[in-house]
Amino acid sequence: MTEHVEHLQDVLQRARDEVGKVIIGHRHVVDQAMIAIFSGQHALVEGVPGVAKTLLVRTLAYVLGCDFGRIQFTPDLMPTDITGTNVFNLQSNAFTLVKGPVFTTFLLADEINRAPAKTQSALLQAMQERKVTIDRTTHDLSENFTVFATQNPIEYEGTYPLPEAQKDRFMLKIRMDYMEKDEELILAKLMLGDDAPESTLGKGHVRPVITKDVLVQLRGSLQSVAVRDELAAYVVDIVRATRTSESILVGAGPRATQSLILACRVHATLAGRDFVSPDDIKAMAVSVLEHRIILRPEHEIEGVSVAEVVGHILQEVSVPR
Repeated sequence: MTEHVEHLQDVLQRARDEVGKVIIGHRHVVDQAMIAIFSGQHALVEGVPGVAKTLLVRTLAYVLGCDFGRIQFTPDLMPTDITGTNVFNLQSNAFTLVKGPVFTTFLLADEINRAPAKTQSALLQAMQERKVTIDRTTHDLSENFTVFATQNPIEYEGTYPLPEAQKDRFMLKIRMDYMEKDEELILAKLMLGDDAPESTLGKGHVRPVITKDVLVQLRGSLQSVAVRDELAAYVVDIVRATRTSESILVGAGPRATQSLILACRVHATLAGRDFVSPDDIKAMAVSVLEHRIILRPEHEIEGVSVAEVVGHILQEVSVPR
Protein backbone atom coordinates (compact mmCIF):
# COMPACT_ATOMS: atom_id res chain seq x y z
CA MET A 1 0.00 0.00 0.00
CA THR A 2 1.45 3.37 -0.99
CA GLU A 3 2.09 6.18 1.46
CA HIS A 4 -0.44 8.41 -0.33
CA VAL A 5 -3.24 5.87 0.03
CA GLU A 6 -2.40 5.33 3.71
CA HIS A 7 -2.60 9.08 4.29
CA LEU A 8 -5.96 9.23 2.49
CA GLN A 9 -7.29 6.36 4.60
CA ASP A 10 -6.12 8.10 7.77
CA VAL A 11 -7.87 11.34 6.76
CA LEU A 12 -11.08 9.53 5.85
CA GLN A 13 -11.15 7.71 9.19
CA ARG A 14 -10.48 10.86 11.20
CA ALA A 15 -13.14 12.74 9.22
CA ARG A 16 -15.58 9.89 9.93
CA ASP A 17 -14.86 10.12 13.65
CA GLU A 18 -15.23 13.91 13.80
CA VAL A 19 -18.47 13.93 11.82
CA GLY A 20 -19.74 11.12 14.05
CA LYS A 21 -19.53 13.46 17.04
CA VAL A 22 -22.31 15.55 15.48
CA ILE A 23 -24.22 13.18 13.19
CA ILE A 24 -25.54 10.35 15.35
CA GLY A 25 -25.80 7.12 13.40
CA HIS A 26 -26.11 7.37 9.61
CA ARG A 27 -22.63 5.86 9.15
CA HIS A 28 -23.36 4.76 5.59
CA VAL A 29 -24.71 8.24 4.76
CA VAL A 30 -21.51 9.90 6.01
CA ASP A 31 -19.44 7.44 3.97
CA GLN A 32 -21.43 8.09 0.80
CA ALA A 33 -21.17 11.86 1.27
CA MET A 34 -17.39 11.55 1.62
CA ILE A 35 -17.29 9.34 -1.46
CA ALA A 36 -18.89 12.15 -3.47
CA ILE A 37 -16.56 14.78 -1.98
CA PHE A 38 -13.29 12.89 -2.44
CA SER A 39 -14.31 11.87 -5.97
CA GLY A 40 -14.88 15.52 -6.86
CA GLN A 41 -18.54 14.87 -7.65
CA HIS A 42 -21.99 15.93 -6.37
CA ALA A 43 -24.72 14.15 -4.41
CA LEU A 44 -28.52 14.14 -4.28
CA VAL A 45 -29.71 13.68 -0.68
CA GLU A 46 -33.23 12.40 -0.12
CA GLY A 47 -34.90 12.24 3.29
CA VAL A 48 -37.87 13.44 5.29
CA PRO A 49 -37.53 16.72 7.22
CA GLY A 50 -35.53 16.63 10.43
CA VAL A 51 -33.06 13.82 9.68
CA ALA A 52 -30.04 16.20 9.72
CA LYS A 53 -29.44 16.64 5.99
CA THR A 54 -28.34 20.27 6.38
CA LEU A 55 -26.33 19.52 9.51
CA LEU A 56 -24.51 16.70 7.71
CA VAL A 57 -23.24 18.98 4.93
CA ARG A 58 -22.38 21.82 7.32
CA THR A 59 -20.42 19.42 9.53
CA LEU A 60 -18.54 17.90 6.58
CA ALA A 61 -17.58 21.39 5.40
CA TYR A 62 -16.26 22.28 8.86
CA VAL A 63 -14.33 19.02 9.31
CA LEU A 64 -12.74 19.25 5.85
CA GLY A 65 -11.81 22.92 6.23
CA CYS A 66 -14.13 24.19 3.50
CA ASP A 67 -16.67 27.00 3.20
CA PHE A 68 -20.36 26.22 3.45
CA GLY A 69 -23.23 27.91 1.63
CA ARG A 70 -26.95 27.24 1.51
CA ILE A 71 -29.74 28.10 -0.92
CA GLN A 72 -33.37 27.55 -0.01
CA PHE A 73 -35.06 26.75 -3.31
CA THR A 74 -38.54 28.22 -3.71
CA PRO A 75 -40.88 28.64 -6.71
CA ASP A 76 -39.99 32.34 -7.03
CA LEU A 77 -36.20 31.84 -6.88
CA MET A 78 -34.45 33.32 -9.93
CA PRO A 79 -31.19 32.10 -11.57
CA THR A 80 -29.45 35.34 -10.55
CA ASP A 81 -30.35 34.58 -6.92
CA ILE A 82 -27.98 31.61 -7.26
CA THR A 83 -25.18 32.90 -9.48
CA GLY A 84 -25.19 36.60 -8.57
CA THR A 85 -25.40 39.63 -10.84
CA ASN A 86 -23.65 42.85 -11.82
CA VAL A 87 -24.99 45.92 -10.02
CA PHE A 88 -24.26 49.49 -11.07
CA ASN A 89 -22.29 51.38 -8.43
CA LEU A 90 -23.09 55.10 -8.50
CA GLN A 91 -19.94 56.03 -6.55
CA SER A 92 -17.51 54.30 -8.91
CA ASN A 93 -19.71 54.78 -11.98
CA ALA A 94 -19.15 51.14 -12.91
CA PHE A 95 -20.79 47.75 -12.60
CA THR A 96 -19.73 45.62 -9.62
CA LEU A 97 -20.22 41.89 -9.34
CA VAL A 98 -22.35 40.86 -6.38
CA LYS A 99 -21.55 37.16 -6.01
CA GLY A 100 -24.37 34.72 -5.34
CA PRO A 101 -24.29 31.82 -2.86
CA VAL A 102 -22.85 29.52 -5.55
CA PHE A 103 -19.46 31.10 -4.83
CA THR A 104 -18.64 28.73 -1.98
CA THR A 105 -17.11 25.28 -1.56
CA PHE A 106 -19.87 23.01 -0.24
CA LEU A 107 -23.26 24.23 -1.45
CA LEU A 108 -26.47 22.88 0.04
CA ALA A 109 -29.27 23.25 -2.50
CA ASP A 110 -32.15 22.75 -0.09
CA GLU A 111 -35.35 21.30 -1.59
CA ILE A 112 -34.00 21.81 -5.09
CA ASN A 113 -37.16 20.45 -6.71
CA ARG A 114 -39.23 23.38 -5.40
CA ALA A 115 -37.75 25.71 -8.04
CA PRO A 116 -38.66 25.56 -11.76
CA ALA A 117 -36.30 24.03 -14.32
CA LYS A 118 -34.99 27.44 -15.44
CA THR A 119 -33.69 28.12 -11.93
CA GLN A 120 -32.41 24.59 -11.41
CA SER A 121 -30.42 24.87 -14.65
CA ALA A 122 -28.41 27.75 -13.17
CA LEU A 123 -26.36 25.07 -11.41
CA LEU A 124 -25.58 23.01 -14.52
CA GLN A 125 -22.42 24.84 -15.60
CA ALA A 126 -21.23 25.16 -12.00
CA MET A 127 -21.60 21.43 -11.39
CA GLN A 128 -20.01 20.35 -14.66
CA GLU A 129 -17.20 22.89 -15.14
CA ARG A 130 -16.89 24.58 -11.72
CA LYS A 131 -17.38 27.87 -13.51
CA VAL A 132 -20.19 30.44 -13.57
CA THR A 133 -20.99 32.79 -16.46
CA ILE A 134 -22.58 36.10 -15.48
CA ASP A 135 -23.29 38.66 -18.21
CA ARG A 136 -21.00 36.80 -20.64
CA THR A 137 -18.07 36.84 -18.19
CA THR A 138 -16.94 33.49 -16.79
CA HIS A 139 -15.82 33.21 -13.17
CA ASP A 140 -13.98 30.27 -11.60
CA LEU A 141 -15.36 28.43 -8.58
CA SER A 142 -13.41 26.48 -5.96
CA GLU A 143 -11.72 23.28 -7.12
CA ASN A 144 -13.55 21.58 -4.26
CA PHE A 145 -16.97 22.95 -5.28
CA THR A 146 -19.53 20.30 -4.35
CA VAL A 147 -23.32 20.45 -4.54
CA PHE A 148 -25.49 18.55 -2.09
CA ALA A 149 -29.08 18.89 -3.28
CA THR A 150 -31.85 17.76 -0.94
CA GLN A 151 -35.30 16.47 -1.78
CA ASN A 152 -38.27 15.52 0.36
CA PRO A 153 -39.38 12.03 -0.78
CA ILE A 154 -42.99 12.34 0.37
CA GLU A 155 -44.03 15.88 -0.55
CA TYR A 156 -44.57 16.38 -4.27
CA GLU A 157 -47.20 19.12 -4.25
CA GLY A 158 -45.77 22.35 -5.64
CA THR A 159 -42.53 20.73 -6.82
CA TYR A 160 -40.83 20.42 -10.20
CA PRO A 161 -39.09 17.19 -11.26
CA LEU A 162 -35.35 17.56 -11.82
CA PRO A 163 -34.39 17.51 -15.52
CA GLU A 164 -32.66 14.27 -16.52
CA ALA A 165 -29.54 16.23 -17.56
CA GLN A 166 -29.25 17.63 -14.06
CA LYS A 167 -29.92 14.35 -12.27
CA ASP A 168 -27.16 12.74 -14.32
CA ARG A 169 -24.66 15.25 -12.93
CA PHE A 170 -25.20 13.92 -9.42
CA MET A 171 -22.83 11.06 -8.73
CA LEU A 172 -24.93 9.49 -5.98
CA LYS A 173 -28.39 9.46 -4.56
CA ILE A 174 -28.04 9.28 -0.78
CA ARG A 175 -31.06 8.19 1.23
CA MET A 176 -31.28 9.45 4.83
CA ASP A 177 -33.82 7.45 6.82
CA TYR A 178 -34.87 7.75 10.45
CA MET A 179 -32.20 6.80 12.98
CA GLU A 180 -32.44 3.65 15.09
CA LYS A 181 -34.19 3.74 18.48
CA ASP A 182 -30.97 3.62 20.54
CA GLU A 183 -29.47 6.41 18.40
CA GLU A 184 -32.56 8.57 18.86
CA LEU A 185 -32.34 7.97 22.61
CA ILE A 186 -28.75 9.24 22.58
CA LEU A 187 -29.96 12.35 20.73
CA ALA A 188 -32.74 12.90 23.26
CA LYS A 189 -30.27 12.74 26.17
CA LEU A 190 -27.88 15.15 24.45
CA MET A 191 -30.69 17.66 24.09
CA LEU A 192 -31.05 17.73 27.90
CA GLY A 193 -27.58 19.25 28.28
CA ASP A 194 -25.30 21.62 26.40
CA ASP A 195 -24.13 19.03 23.86
CA ALA A 196 -26.89 19.31 21.27
CA PRO A 197 -25.40 18.34 17.87
CA GLU A 198 -26.30 21.67 16.25
CA SER A 199 -24.36 23.63 18.89
CA THR A 200 -21.08 21.70 18.93
CA LEU A 201 -19.49 23.08 15.75
CA GLY A 202 -16.91 25.77 16.41
CA LYS A 203 -16.71 25.06 20.15
CA GLY A 204 -13.68 22.77 20.09
CA HIS A 205 -15.72 19.59 20.40
CA VAL A 206 -15.35 18.93 16.67
CA ARG A 207 -12.11 19.77 14.92
CA PRO A 208 -11.12 20.15 11.25
CA VAL A 209 -8.86 17.34 10.03
CA ILE A 210 -7.54 18.97 6.83
CA THR A 211 -7.68 22.21 4.84
CA LYS A 212 -9.29 22.78 1.45
CA ASP A 213 -5.85 22.76 -0.25
CA VAL A 214 -5.04 19.34 1.19
CA LEU A 215 -8.40 18.03 -0.04
CA VAL A 216 -7.37 18.78 -3.63
CA GLN A 217 -4.11 16.87 -3.14
CA LEU A 218 -5.81 13.88 -1.53
CA ARG A 219 -8.06 13.40 -4.55
CA GLY A 220 -4.96 12.66 -6.59
CA SER A 221 -4.13 9.77 -4.23
CA LEU A 222 -7.10 7.83 -5.59
CA GLN A 223 -5.07 7.16 -8.75
CA SER A 224 -3.07 4.70 -6.62
CA VAL A 225 -6.17 2.60 -5.86
CA ALA A 226 -5.99 -0.26 -8.36
CA VAL A 227 -8.90 -1.25 -10.59
CA ARG A 228 -8.30 -4.43 -12.59
CA ASP A 229 -9.36 -4.45 -16.24
CA GLU A 230 -11.86 -7.22 -15.51
CA LEU A 231 -13.53 -5.07 -12.86
CA ALA A 232 -13.69 -2.08 -15.19
CA ALA A 233 -15.40 -4.38 -17.71
CA TYR A 234 -17.76 -5.55 -14.92
CA VAL A 235 -18.79 -1.93 -14.28
CA VAL A 236 -19.42 -1.38 -17.99
CA ASP A 237 -21.51 -4.58 -18.21
CA ILE A 238 -23.68 -3.49 -15.26
CA VAL A 239 -24.35 -0.04 -16.70
CA ARG A 240 -25.03 -1.37 -20.20
CA ALA A 241 -27.44 -3.95 -18.76
CA THR A 242 -29.67 -1.08 -17.60
CA ARG A 243 -30.17 -0.13 -21.26
CA THR A 244 -31.47 -3.57 -22.28
CA SER A 245 -33.51 -4.56 -19.23
CA GLU A 246 -37.18 -5.20 -19.95
CA SER A 247 -38.14 -3.30 -16.80
CA ILE A 248 -36.30 -0.10 -17.72
CA LEU A 249 -37.52 2.56 -20.13
CA VAL A 250 -34.38 4.75 -19.99
CA GLY A 251 -31.08 3.28 -18.83
CA ALA A 252 -27.95 4.88 -17.42
CA GLY A 253 -25.51 6.72 -19.67
CA PRO A 254 -21.70 6.73 -19.86
CA ARG A 255 -21.46 9.24 -16.99
CA ALA A 256 -22.84 6.49 -14.73
CA THR A 257 -19.89 4.29 -15.71
CA GLN A 258 -17.47 7.05 -14.75
CA SER A 259 -19.26 7.69 -11.47
CA LEU A 260 -19.34 4.03 -10.48
CA ILE A 261 -15.62 3.62 -11.12
CA LEU A 262 -14.78 6.71 -9.05
CA ALA A 263 -17.16 5.76 -6.23
CA CYS A 264 -15.69 2.25 -5.97
CA ARG A 265 -12.19 3.64 -5.49
CA VAL A 266 -13.18 5.73 -2.47
CA HIS A 267 -15.35 2.90 -1.11
CA ALA A 268 -12.36 0.56 -1.26
CA THR A 269 -10.21 3.16 0.52
CA LEU A 270 -12.82 3.53 3.27
CA ALA A 271 -12.67 -0.26 3.68
CA GLY A 272 -8.89 -0.07 4.22
CA ARG A 273 -7.81 -1.41 0.83
CA ASP A 274 -5.79 -0.01 -2.05
CA PHE A 275 -7.62 -2.08 -4.67
CA VAL A 276 -11.23 -2.33 -5.82
CA SER A 277 -13.13 -5.58 -5.39
CA PRO A 278 -16.47 -6.73 -6.87
CA ASP A 279 -18.06 -6.06 -3.47
CA ASP A 280 -17.20 -2.36 -3.79
CA ILE A 281 -19.00 -2.23 -7.13
CA LYS A 282 -22.07 -4.03 -5.78
CA ALA A 283 -22.17 -1.77 -2.72
CA MET A 284 -22.20 1.41 -4.81
CA ALA A 285 -24.30 0.29 -7.80
CA VAL A 286 -27.75 1.22 -6.45
CA SER A 287 -26.69 4.65 -5.16
CA VAL A 288 -25.00 5.51 -8.47
CA LEU A 289 -27.68 4.15 -10.81
CA GLU A 290 -30.98 4.68 -8.99
CA HIS A 291 -31.63 8.31 -9.95
CA ARG A 292 -30.45 7.79 -13.54
CA ILE A 293 -32.94 5.06 -14.42
CA ILE A 294 -36.57 5.45 -15.50
CA LEU A 295 -38.73 2.36 -15.12
CA ARG A 296 -41.45 1.40 -17.56
CA PRO A 297 -44.87 2.67 -16.39
CA GLU A 298 -46.33 -0.83 -16.05
CA HIS A 299 -43.58 -1.82 -13.61
CA GLU A 300 -44.00 1.38 -11.59
CA ILE A 301 -47.73 0.65 -11.27
CA GLU A 302 -46.90 -2.80 -9.92
CA GLY A 303 -44.75 -1.17 -7.24
CA VAL A 304 -41.38 -2.35 -8.54
CA SER A 305 -38.53 -0.15 -7.28
CA VAL A 306 -35.40 0.86 -9.17
CA ALA A 307 -33.30 -0.66 -6.37
CA GLU A 308 -34.97 -4.03 -6.97
CA VAL A 309 -34.31 -3.84 -10.71
CA VAL A 310 -30.64 -2.92 -10.15
CA GLY A 311 -30.35 -5.78 -7.66
CA HIS A 312 -31.71 -8.17 -10.29
CA ILE A 313 -29.18 -6.86 -12.83
CA LEU A 314 -26.34 -7.46 -10.34
CA GLN A 315 -27.47 -11.07 -10.02
CA GLU A 316 -27.55 -11.56 -13.79
CA VAL A 317 -24.23 -9.96 -14.72
CA SER A 318 -21.38 -12.42 -14.19
CA VAL A 319 -18.85 -11.42 -11.55
CA PRO A 320 -15.17 -11.59 -12.58
CA ARG A 321 -12.89 -13.78 -10.50
